[in-house]
Amino acid sequence: MLSVDLAGIKLRNPLMLASGVVGNNKNLMMRAWESGAGAIVTKTYTVEPREGYRTPIIVDLPYGYLNAVGLENPGINGIGELLSVLKERDVKVIVSIAGRDIEEFVKLAVRSQEYGADGIELNLSCPHTGGYGLEIGMDREAVIMAIRRIKEEVDIPVFPKFGYMPKLIDVLKMAEIAGADGIVIINTIRGMKIDIWIRRPILSNKFGGLSGPAIHPIAVACVYEAYEQLNIPIIASGGVWGWEEAIEFFLAGATAIQVGSVIGMKGMDIFGEILRGIEKYLEENGFKDIREIIGLAHS
Repeated sequence: MLSVDLAGIKLRNPLMLASGVVGNNKNLMMRAWESGAGAIVTKTYTVEPREGYRTPIIVDLPYGYLNAVGLENPGINGIGELLSVLKERDVKVIVSIAGRDIEEFVKLAVRSQEYGADGIELNLSCPHTGGYGLEIGMDREAVIMAIRRIKEEVDIPVFPKFGYMPKLIDVLKMAEIAGADGIVIINTIRGMKIDIWIRRPILSNKFGGLSGPAIHPIAVACVYEAYEQLNIPIIASGGVWGWEEAIEFFLAGATAIQVGSVIGMKGMDIFGEILRGIEKYLEENGFKDIREIIGLAHS
């Protein structure tokens, strides 16, 4: 009922642990898998280790979270250490990578495949780390070149991840033409929170990425429009707080859905809660398979 084929990756269900939510913690990733996640997306890896930003790096808001971690990670060698643990348990793993240039992306992608990754997520949309992410994602030529070069070097599916930006659909279509096996939308949205008493930005980096319920309607609109323009799978991300938001994404056209910020509030049990809600929705509405409702809002 809930299994899906994501560009050749057979998932037991369409829920994925979003990148970065549990850092590089192997135990928490295993807990997400054991709690029902259909795949794990790792924290974003860079070639060189990164310490990230100093605290405070996260702000709890009534409508989600604002964070600026700074792509903290152990570097390229950490990919093998993590996958050796996860793949031993047959976990479906998508490795998230970010490079300062195309060659770094290629190097990370090749290494990820060698270590047994099931797919690669290209972080082209981090809103708060200079030289990575959003700066690259908004350079259309760089996006096309990166995807083409990576596809020449690896055989596993490649999923570029984009944030909300002007003319997003044009960029997504270029990614498809370049050879992307699917796309991930949307990443967090650039924002800021100011402490009115000390009259300064709260985050050490000043700017951060907004996640949670506040961005969900934006993400749904992006998925809906992308579904009408693309012929590759869409992985939806942004503000899934329960099964209702997940159903919205499926109806808009998503094949798989990433779950992230809500874990900070509800823990890993959220995967089972969402899966039970989806199953109940399908049964009560006469559907036998999750694939029957993908894109149904376009009918």
